[in-house]
Order: sequence, then structure tokens, then C-alpha cells
Amino acid sequence: MTQDPQTPARARRRIKITQESVVFAISAVLFVIFSIFLNNFLTQGNLLALLKNVAILGTLATGMGFIVVGRGIDLTMVAVMVVGVAFAIWLSSQGFGFGQAILIGGLLVVACGLITGILIAVADIPPIFATLAMASVVYGGGRVAFNSDVLYAPANIGWLTFIGSGTVFGIPASVAIFAALAALIALFLQVTRFGRFVYATGDNPNTARTMGLPTRPVLISQYVVAALIAYIAGILLTGLVSGINTRLYNSTLIYDVLLVVVLGGISLSGGQGGVRNVIVGTVLVGILINGMTILNFSYTSQNLIKSLILLAALALDAVINPRDEQTSQSGDI
Repeated sequence: MTQDPQTPARARRRIKITQESVVFAISAVLFVIFSIFLNNFLTQGNLLALLKNVAILGTLATGMGFIVVGRGIDLTMVAVMVVGVAFAIWLSSQGFGFGQAILIGGLLVVACGLITGILIAVADIPPIFATLAMASVVYGGGRVAFNSDVLYAPANIGWLTFIGSGTVFGIPASVAIFAALAALIALFLQVTRFGRFVYATGDNPNTARTMGLPTRPVLISQYVVAALIAYIAGILLTGLVSGINTRLYNSTLIYDVLLVVVLGGISLSGGQGGVRNVIVGTVLVGILINGMTILNFSYTSQNLIKSLILLAALALDAVINPRDEQTSQSGDI
């Protein structure tokens, strides 16, 4: 009996290894190792803390992933998050109801996203420079206005308390909200015409523009949506810790978010990946940070390790998704 010479090639195609599957496997291995060798890792308190931290990181990464799929980047997310929520809390201290304050803070966040999107889509400023400058403006304006590092939300706000300590079918409310948001964005990208426009713009902005797609409105809308997602992450954080620390802007959180996105497998070349990649990357980074914290790694050591992993992920992305001449000339980050 003769063997079909194409059989090995077909088998290799069926057993295709992706970055997403590799990251998922590493996450599982790390979880098992930490469970065996770290005494406090499998405790209920630690697992709850891990899930709640993952909810904040994953929510921010969902917004960043939404931007990166369209071949952009948004360094304003943490600034918008802390200033938007701080503004809402400040309004509540000036006599506004907390619900009203949250809505007005949302309008501020939408304005920030709109300005950022216009700078990128209309003024043609590269996203990395536009968002870096905008982040400094937003944070600096917030610092001048509030003149305080930490602002605490009013006590006895039922829905905010539920976000911090409530559960949905036994799952922490913040995790359930993150899961619902991730599902909504995934559906939005995969099913709607706007989602297809985002992928097309990320794949090749010049071709998308030539085909008559509304690339500028798409870009502007992306940054507005990302700003609102960052605001939701800020509300989740406020529910968990009863306030917001504006100095969080000076932390490495934005780089953790980028690490999640790139590590999960969303290419910086645009037009590829989705929310599933964000979830995989969030799980790995969440487990890694939690394990390093239990091992009592210093803040500097943790940042060094995460930076090395980010560099490795960027190098891997460059190898897996090389940019040809046509791609490199269109829509550079």
C-alpha cells in the first residue's frame, strides 16, 4: 500500500501551533507550578484577588486590543481612566448625585477620545505621539484641577459596592462585567459592518480609503470607544478600592496592558487578532504578576521581568507578522 506523499504536509497543517495556543499552554503550566510550590497561591483570598486584578487589566487590554486591531495604539488609557473617574468623584463632592457625576465624567472621557481621534485621523499625527502628548495633557489638567492624589467615592452607593464585593452566579461582579464587555466587543468586531471596517483599516489603511471606506470616522470612533472602556475599568477599580489614585498614571500599568495585547497575539501590524487573544494574554500576565507578588519580588524586579517579556513578544510579533514594503508605508504607529 503506497502512502500519499501529501499526508505529512496535511498533518502539519492540522497541527498548526499559534502564539495564542503557546501562551495558553504557558499559562496552564505556570498555574500548576505556582499551585504546587507557592503555599498561598491556591487560597480563596488570593484567587479572588487574582480574578479582580485580571478584570481591571483585561478591561483596559480589551480597549487597547480594539485600537491595535485597527493599527493604532492608545497611551492615554490610564490617564483617561484616573482623571475621568477622579472628575466624577470630585463632582459628587460638589453636590451632584453620584450617578449624574458618573455620566458627566463619561462625557469628559468621550471628549478626550474624540480629540485624540481627530488628532490622529484628521491631523495625521502618528498615534504613538498623539496619544503620548494627549495623556500628558489629560493627566496634567487633572492634577491642576483636583490638587489631590487620592479621591474617595461617596459611601453607601449600592451599585458601586456590588461591583466591589458582589457576585454573579458565584463569580465576582467585576469579573462578570469584564466578561460581558469582552463578549460585546468580540461580537462587535466579528458581526457588525463597523467591525469589518476596523479590520480593513488595520490591514491596509490606504487600500481601505481607496475602496471608499470611512477610515477617518472609524479611527475617531475607535479612540472614543477605547476611552469609554478605560472609564469602565476606572469605575471597576473604584468599586474594588472605594476610590481612585491619580498617581496610577505614573505606574507601569499602560505597559502591562500593551504586554497583554502583544503577548496574546494581536499583531501591531493591524488587521489581525481579537478579544480571545486579549483574554489569553490577560490570564498569563495576571498569573505571572500574582506569582511574583507572592514570591515577594521587588517592584523593580517585576518591571524588569515584564519588560524583557514585552521585548520578546515584540520580537516574536515582528517575526510572525513581518511588514512588507506596502504594509510598512501605510499607517505606521
